[in-house]
Amino acid sequence: MSDHVTIIEVGPRDGLQNEKTPIPTSAKIEFIRELSSAGLREIEATSFVSPKWVPQLGDAAELWPKLPRGPLYSALVPNMRGLDRALELGVDRIAVFTAASEDFVHKNINMSIAESLVVFDEMIQRFRANSPRGFVRGYVSTIVECPFAGRISPEQVAKVVDSLMALGVDEISLGDTVGVAVPREVRAVMSNVAHVPKAKVAWHFHDTRGTAIANVETALEAGYRRFDSSAAGLGGCPYAPGAGGNLATDDLVYFAERSGLSTGINLRALSGASLPILEALGRAPGSRVQQAVLSQSPVP
Repeated sequence: MSDHVTIIEVGPRDGLQNEKTPIPTSAKIEFIRELSSAGLREIEATSFVSPKWVPQLGDAAELWPKLPRGPLYSALVPNMRGLDRALELGVDRIAVFTAASEDFVHKNINMSIAESLVVFDEMIQRFRANSPRGFVRGYVSTIVECPFAGRISPEQVAKVVDSLMALGVDEISLGDTVGVAVPREVRAVMSNVAHVPKAKVAWHFHDTRGTAIANVETALEAGYRRFDSSAAGLGGCPYAPGAGGNLATDDLVYFAERSGLSTGINLRALSGASLPILEALGRAPGSRVQQAVLSQSPVP
């Protein structure tokens, strides 16, 4: 079993998408540069979504060509129009998103789960035709509970996961969108997706109720080694009322390294990487690990 934990940094996309305060493109690029310098090697940089719906990410076409070299960058593409824009810029790692809850998918993209999968099938085929060696991630949100429909059965999660795998995605990201899960519920999901190779599964925990790290430990003990997180715990979900921030990358790195696993990430550099963004948002560091690191060795 590998002793290395791979962290997919989603702060530049999932961390910022719901923020009302406009962040200049130049600040985003510098944020990503600092994340790269800290050791992050997989970064979800933006989303090719309509600026009407997510104005914070309306600069995707401007940002993408300016990304610093080094990490593997990906972008969320919600529909065919977004995919076309991404392909024009040479994006070779994309993410599509659906959920295990019919209500959530309908309120999010005004489709049923089945309808979303038909769209994704067309998108993935088009993407493969243009980028044969490209990488496709499939997000499955609300794996434990939906803010509109309540609890979701693990069997329903597995059904959606299987449908995405049948479309040929390279990886599944399983999201506890509203941050309600506890280890027992995570294990129930695991048992229903156990047939999917662990190397093809990432976990996306929110820390709304302070259980994210407990859920990470549960996944680590089961042999999973890929996790989404957001520097400083930035972000949440604009379609999930009450959802708190994502699991902080700072907290995840500390926990993994303290547990004897490697991440390849410099925690001090990481803790400083998000400070300009936090300042622009008028917000203090929210990660306890980040606070501790900065108090012991302040970033100049």
